[in-house]
Amino acid sequence: MAMVSEHRALYSVPLICAGLGIGRASFYRWQRPSAPAVTERMHPRALSVNERHQVLGVLNNERFCDQAPGEVYATLLDEGRYLCSERSMYRILAEHQQVRERRDQRRHPCYQAPELIASRPNEVWSWDITKLMGPAKWTYFYLYVILDIFSRYVVGWMLGYRESAELAKKLIEQTIERHNICPGTLTVHADRGAPMRSKVVAFFLAELGVTKTHSRPYVSNDNPYSESQFKTMKYRPEFPDRFGCYQDAHRFCAEFFPWYNHEHHHSGLGYLTPYEVHWGLAEKRREQRAGVLQVAYERNPQRFVHGMPKPALLPTAVWINKPKEISRTESAEVMNLSMTGVEQKNGFHNCSITNDQPSGRDLTRGENQLSDDLVV
Repeated sequence: MAMVSEHRALYSVPLICAGLGIGRASFYRWQRPSAPAVTERMHPRALSVNERHQVLGVLNNERFCDQAPGEVYATLLDEGRYLCSERSMYRILAEHQQVRERRDQRRHPCYQAPELIASRPNEVWSWDITKLMGPAKWTYFYLYVILDIFSRYVVGWMLGYRESAELAKKLIEQTIERHNICPGTLTVHADRGAPMRSKVVAFFLAELGVTKTHSRPYVSNDNPYSESQFKTMKYRPEFPDRFGCYQDAHRFCAEFFPWYNHEHHHSGLGYLTPYEVHWGLAEKRREQRAGVLQVAYERNPQRFVHGMPKPALLPTAVWINKPKEISRTESAEVMNLSMTGVEQKNGFHNCSITNDQPSGRDLTRGENQLSDDLVV
């Protein structure tokens, strides 16, 4: 810059700056003195520093520390005092990073996400209740379903006229007894409905040595397997808009659950049926499919550009909110052990709580027969 000032009498400033490779604006900016720092100006009507400290002290004292500025403002007016406006109180709090929830109110607990893993059948069950619309408006039947999350196998179900902790307890009791569940080996997961959180169910599960877990409030994907099973049921083509009576709904469930357990090829199970995975038939079925694919490959190998096809892999473990510390290797080893030596039997059971009566499809709509479970 000094060289530009020295030779500007002989040459123009743009020419000298161009020769030196500096911007002309930079030279002119260098010649100007630095502008003085601008000091913060106070509005003539603003509160003084002492007044602002006084307001902050009142807002943070023991009497008003749990109250909102509007509440403090109204209380002080009723007492004949005026410090500043409500908006000024918010400004003063914002300057000291104190704008937050000040009211003294209940703090809801922080619910942790349930983390469950199942590497074999009868390790984690999930249960839920869904409504089936009845013959008239505001009439419902309540379907209770218990599902094994590893095999997606429906281990127990019941159709009732109402939501009841006693009915849920009876269904869980019969299902655990039928599957010979040993104490300390089963976890039962559910959402936070009234029957699920009832003391009747909680004390009963504690007596049997069954661990229970619950979803977080308003988090539907904490119970994904039961929700998915209900969607599969309600999207079946034969699922009606309304059921004519209790027997009509019971007949549909009695036909749906055997299909779901024994015939439905589940995409989450490598397109095996829940029955095959639950009762240890999965490996045999996969070997059979591998043999069929090998024959097809040997017959026309040019059609398989990626080599001999293989059937879908068997499930090794499933999760509800997958724990980070679980490794897939350990899960696979546990799965291989659990899939051997399982007794083959038909685990489907039509819960005895329901009434095994003929279908009500031909009955007049709305003529429900009286039952102990019917709420009149």
